[in-house]
Amino acid sequence: MLGRHTAAGRRVALTALGALALTGATSAAAAEPPPAVPASTAAQTLGADRPPAALLRALERDLKLKPGQAAKRLVNEAEAGVRAGRLRNSLGDRFAGAWLRGATAAELTVATTHAGDVSAIQAQGAKAAVVKRPLSELRAVKQKLDAASARVKTRDTPVWYVDVPTNRVVVQATKRSAATAFIKAAGVRGKGVGVRVSEHRPRLFADVVGGEAYYINGSARCSVGFSVTKGTQQGFASAGHCGSAKDETTGSNMAEQGTFQASTFPGKDMSWVAVNSDWTATADVKGEGGQRTQVTGSVQALVGASICRSGSTTGWHCGTIEQHDTSVSYSEGTVDGVTETTVCAEPGDSGGPYLSGSQAQGVTSGGSGDCTSGGTTFYQPINPILNDFGLVLKTASAQKGVPAPQDNGAATWAAGRVYEAGTTVTVAGVRYQCLQTHQAQGRWSPVATPALWQKM
Repeated sequence: MLGRHTAAGRRVALTALGALALTGATSAAAAEPPPAVPASTAAQTLGADRPPAALLRALERDLKLKPGQAAKRLVNEAEAGVRAGRLRNSLGDRFAGAWLRGATAAELTVATTHAGDVSAIQAQGAKAAVVKRPLSELRAVKQKLDAASARVKTRDTPVWYVDVPTNRVVVQATKRSAATAFIKAAGVRGKGVGVRVSEHRPRLFADVVGGEAYYINGSARCSVGFSVTKGTQQGFASAGHCGSAKDETTGSNMAEQGTFQASTFPGKDMSWVAVNSDWTATADVKGEGGQRTQVTGSVQALVGASICRSGSTTGWHCGTIEQHDTSVSYSEGTVDGVTETTVCAEPGDSGGPYLSGSQAQGVTSGGSGDCTSGGTTFYQPINPILNDFGLVLKTASAQKGVPAPQDNGAATWAAGRVYEAGTTVTVAGVRYQCLQTHQAQGRWSPVATPALWQKM
């Protein structure tokens, strides 16, 4: 994806094709933005209190919201993430997931395996669900399915995932007999695994088509994801199936652009491209009509949260997050740990970014359906890409330095490190616990961001 040229005519701004996008150019006839929603600490931290008017219009269009509901929804989603994070930490092994419901995401539900936790959950303004299985048990069941997928054919069982609202693992299959055989092969029969019969088979979205994008070895087209840096090297993240290490890329104007530095597919669906000196990485994302906004972080959104996507074939479209930790069996191989959404996409959209508010979520992997009749898409989460490849997300207030070595235990906080929810760090002798998975920004010290960190 190309941006603006300098006076020299050669230098181009590299723009991440982002899901935080805008639905069209502003005109004199455009409706006034809805009234501002009172800001909260979380909304201010994540930028949810100041969304672009075009983003709100896109959410209203695709989620069929009334004027004003989109702005309220973004603030509610930001607040809910904090409350869910606090409850995840306090419930520990009893935690069984969290999700959002309602037009404005006003209803947060947190599940636990112990009825004694209900009052504590309600005290955080959430609805309590008492269920049989903790999230850790559901993930263990899914891991057995992941392992079985390496031994048996999964053409007729293309998707499996942890479904937190129903407190079970679900296998999506083209026929029930295929799901039964897969469940048996994984040794998880009787472990609370449900079956969803569907004729849809997800496919990858990389095709040889025209339009704004980037091209791989002069032929196949994908969409730029998020701008990143590695040390002083600039580049962008995208999908792994788009290209292999050392493949060359050109921009939408067919000018030389860069080289794939690393790519993982199948297993995961991630890659990153280092660009040459004619390109400049920015925090911008681009929507319809050429409008831009900026990415401010990578805080992972909850199930049920709104999300928007941009791609070089279909542009901006919005929907909601269905579930995290999904496995998809494409004909080219199985990918684990992707997120399923109700957003549509089509060939050529692969690699393009998804955002919830101004927070980067991931890059398009594949899906089924189209943007005429509707569809389902899966994205590779951005934080694992940053972590695996040692990248720093380009944001509006960029942090300095390089990613610190990853450590799942207690560690000193450092900008550029990806922190999983529940991780503990030490700052000035005080311990903090992470509330929401994210890559740390320089301005997001635990001391200053109660939306992301809880003092222990």
